[in-house]
Amino acid sequence: MGTQRAFSRRQMLAMSAAAGSLAVGDGYRSAGAQAAKRIERLDPALDQIVSASEPIVDLATNLGGTANVEGPLWWKEGGYLLFRGTDLKRWKYAPAQGISVFKENTNAANGITRDMQGRLVACEAATRRVVREEYDGSITVLASSFQGRPLNFPNDIVVKSDGAIYFTDPWAGPRAQEPPGQSDLSFAGVFRLSSDRGTLTLLVDNFLTPNGLAFSPDERVLYVNDSQRRHIRAFDLQPNGTLARQTDRVFADLSGPDPGVPDGMKVDSAGNVFCGGAGGLYILDPTGKKLGRIVHGFGNTANVAFGGDDWKTVYFCTRTSLGSFKVKIAGVQVPTERRS
Repeated sequence: MGTQRAFSRRQMLAMSAAAGSLAVGDGYRSAGAQAAKRIERLDPALDQIVSASEPIVDLATNLGGTANVEGPLWWKEGGYLLFRGTDLKRWKYAPAQGISVFKENTNAANGITRDMQGRLVACEAATRRVVREEYDGSITVLASSFQGRPLNFPNDIVVKSDGAIYFTDPWAGPRAQEPPGQSDLSFAGVFRLSSDRGTLTLLVDNFLTPNGLAFSPDERVLYVNDSQRRHIRAFDLQPNGTLARQTDRVFADLSGPDPGVPDGMKVDSAGNVFCGGAGGLYILDPTGKKLGRIVHGFGNTANVAFGGDDWKTVYFCTRTSLGSFKVKIAGVQVPTERRS
């Protein structure tokens, strides 16, 4: 378990910016807007994924604070969802039981997932590192620097089936009104950590705000959000796990007049992409076509996860709430515990 520590003013400002999920142009909605929940059918193909009459359920609301509710992760063995609260603690939501504190100190961990052995891996914004929580609760640091310079503020994370870890590392300093120092990285990167943990590779460095990321079900494509540009980019993967840079393309533009930017993102087993954007949570087909929008009534969709016994419940976080709705196609499953 992480230990409590003191943070400088610079670190606290940066934590607040990073924990806020780097949302751009975000805003809170009125109570009336929150009541106007609906699923917008933008294409008939949406019917194969979710019914337009499916209820959107508020699981926890008014979770006010300085940070977004973030990092949802379904823990199948226990039948519960983990997520970060606005107080930066890790909370647990169990159906029919409600929410409770799961871990007091997370070092402002944002994106979390599980490796191929089922161990939790996390992006810790406060400590500027990527870590793994071992079965006994101890912490192993997987990455904290690149070419001798500390990472910026690791934000979101995915694990490929070969064990390699991919994560985004946006620079939150400007949002905390302090520019990068001389010893800091001068770019916001997307990184790959090899399965043997021996090589950290910079995959791309020309994002303004790299944020959520996800693989296609066959792991041939990596999707990465650029929150500030309000779009999702896609890259084909090469056999060695790096990105085929010549395949870089804009997968979907999710900008619009309503609050909300691309932030966290997940993919279902049929390759449909679930990602926040202007006015709610979008569902896109594997070509990037917008099929529908979940209008949940809050100002920003911070992150999303599949869960439930059949992986057909979509959980989503906003700045101040946790919600859910049911779908017809299961999400890509997260690994469970597997001890050798």
